Amino acid sequence: MEQDPALAAVRTYGYLRLALAGLVLLLFASVALEFSATGYDCLQTSISAYWHTPARAVFVGVLVTMGVCLVALKGNTPGEDVALNFAGMLAPGVAFIPTSDPGSCSSVPIQVSDVAPAVSNNMRALFVLGAVALAIGIWSARRAGGANGIRRGDLVGILVAGAVMGGGAAWFFVARDSFVAHGHDVAAIPMFLAIVVAVWLNGRDVDRAVAQGSMPSTAARYVPVYRAIATAMLVTLGITVAAALLSPWEHLVLWVEVVLILLFAAFWLVQTKELWDQGLRTS
Repeated sequence: MEQDPALAAVRTYGYLRLALAGLVLLLFASVALEFSATGYDCLQTSISAYWHTPARAVFVGVLVTMGVCLVALKGNTPGEDVALNFAGMLAPGVAFIPTSDPGSCSSVPIQVSDVAPAVSNNMRALFVLGAVALAIGIWSARRAGGANGIRRGDLVGILVAGAVMGGGAAWFFVARDSFVAHGHDVAAIPMFLAIVVAVWLNGRDVDRAVAQGSMPSTAARYVPVYRAIATAMLVTLGITVAAALLSPWEHLVLWVEVVLILLFAAFWLVQTKELWDQGLRTS
């Protein structure tokens, strides 16, 4: 019996989504194993600080692969697609530019070294990939638009991608020391915010689709879930700002990252379940 190509494509899409959720498990497992190796009594101040421990390879590998997946996976709407692409473009930067604080909790002595050469090599390679990907994106968008030219949603995505890559490259080549010192945080914060936007858009879009009749009424059950996850993410970020101003806590960033990553994983699994049989929503 011949396999249906369309069904195979949907299944591949679903498995890729599950793989991304598996990356979250891989990251947490690596950090947990490193934590256990220190005797369960010493935590780094952030997940990013585990770059300076034996968990580095997993941390970098997970973020780079997540970035590729977020860019490759098509969003249900142009807005969601732009948000996912934006987050995906920033993820490798979070991986390649280490946090400036190496911390002190590691199962082996932390060797503080000059990271600038590694950042220089890795980011140059990333800019090369970004330029090629942007060129392919423009070609694909022009082909999809046909005689009408590039569609508005694709044009917005191209402009955002160009701004991210161009801005990052300009900062990198003009003020290298500043880029190495602050690039991690500048990439990480907008990355999380883009994910919050993607989650919120899902709640809005499903609600509209059900109201317009393009989706069955049963899909409405996903609306409060998406909205709850987006709200939880925003509340977490708000509490973080308040806590940092009122009572700075050494491990605040660590637990905020844990909560946000778990909420992202929850959203991703819920959306994967919703889209398992069709891949993308019908508009």
